[in-house]
Amino acid sequence: MDIQDHLIFYIAFFTGSFLFSFLINGLFLRFASSLGIRNHDSNDTIVRWGSTSKPAFGGISFYISFLVSTSLFAIFFDHKIEQEFLGLLAASSLGFIVGLADDAFNTRPLLKFLGQVMCGVILILTNNVIDLFDIELLNYLFTLFWVIGLMNSINMLDNMDAITTSISLTIICSALFMILLQKEYDSIYLLVLMGVASSLFGFLYYNWHPSKMYMGDTGSQFLGVFLACIGINYFWNFEDVNENVIFSKQALTAILVFIMPIIDTTTVVINRLRRGQSPFVGGKDHTTHCLSYLGFSDRHVAFTFAGISLLSLVFVFYIYKYVTNWSYIHIISILGYCLTLFIIFYAISRKFEFKHAVKKEE
Repeated sequence: MDIQDHLIFYIAFFTGSFLFSFLINGLFLRFASSLGIRNHDSNDTIVRWGSTSKPAFGGISFYISFLVSTSLFAIFFDHKIEQEFLGLLAASSLGFIVGLADDAFNTRPLLKFLGQVMCGVILILTNNVIDLFDIELLNYLFTLFWVIGLMNSINMLDNMDAITTSISLTIICSALFMILLQKEYDSIYLLVLMGVASSLFGFLYYNWHPSKMYMGDTGSQFLGVFLACIGINYFWNFEDVNENVIFSKQALTAILVFIMPIIDTTTVVINRLRRGQSPFVGGKDHTTHCLSYLGFSDRHVAFTFAGISLLSLVFVFYIYKYVTNWSYIHIISILGYCLTLFIIFYAISRKFEFKHAVKKEE
């Protein structure tokens, strides 16, 4: 099928989803009183960069757009919804519930972790598994590590205005490129990714600095498991145009696409372990905060993270569009790029390692 067959539908859907997200978040903001508000009193367990209390329910619009996209596909497309997508639907719904409960009741970290484990188990049971090792158990364990790690990484990265929103958009754009490369114009993933992307764009108006609202754990937990599953299907297990699966190519592509969440989480975990602290202890020691200590404004930090992610997206485009013979030169080049970025951000974080104490759990 040619994309022109549904082009008008896709344009109308994207526009409608964007307007819905923009309007529903504006409505929530207008009538917000206490739902999801953080930094409200001294008992708050979340460490935020800003000191002003703001509602944190932007993630609700993401999930609604996700459900609407799924429903519209069932109505307008004559295709059976496969088991893998049903797994994504169930795991993302559980992630949304876990985040919503945490925003509303500040649930215990262990309960939140168990919810993340269940999200990974659901994906594994529905065949959303990273196919990396000959031993299936190792694939299951690595998939579980990927899902839990990314859910926490996206949550930890949501520490400054527009960071997680813009990073998530670049990841979704990478996945959309992969879908278009394979000419899967009637794929349910195409419609769902467009729906979530448009809702993120609508939310970005309220989340850009100075933000009026946060996405909260409701948004970050949903996005974490959603993007983890998309990463499995369109990067870790992606077949190139020659129907070949090259491990180094897939792994490095996945790292490129998720480069900023990986760098931030790895840096924070290393620094906190060196200080003898739990990696799950919150604080203003993220790479985003360290850029601010260097003199970057909040907007400049957001532009920096989004710019690096877009540059990495260009590399992904080049790899799959123009690199026909994957070689050690490409492996070394991409590894060099990723390691250079990590070293730069890690060095900056070490410079400000003891500037701010870490006090509370995330």
